[in-house]
Amino acid sequence: MDVEAFLLCDAATDQLGKLNILGAFDNIRARKMPFVLPGCAIAGRIRFSRIEDGNHRLKVNLIDEDGKEVIPALEGNLAVKIGPDTEFAVVNFVLNIQRLKFEKYGAYRIDLAVDGRQEASLPLFVRNPQQ
Repeated sequence: MDVEAFLLCDAATDQLGKLNILGAFDNIRARKMPFVLPGCAIAGRIRFSRIEDGNHRLKVNLIDEDGKEVIPALEGNLAVKIGPDTEFAVVNFVLNIQRLKFEKYGAYRIDLAVDGRQEASLPLFVRNPQQ
């Protein structure tokens, strides 16, 4: 398994296997707390090899610098089907999040786990523009 892309962005779509990403970011400037981000998406692209054919559990966590969940974990299943004439399969995923609320400034992290094993991590910083 190879995580080819894992991004926090303004918007994303998966159209016929093509992952479209708009506005990838890792910094948020907020004038006051709490701050609500109206909408965003977590997008990913994972390449699986023939031996990994089958169902896989996907879990995404957004945690603050104290290790506390900002939102409940986002979980789902990926059905990987590799055809007889192919050596790999690519699976895209888009998790749309509305009204993401941050209670404090600081460093956050978005973790991606597949089948219970962490495969990727993204930093996210929520900062006061005055600093």
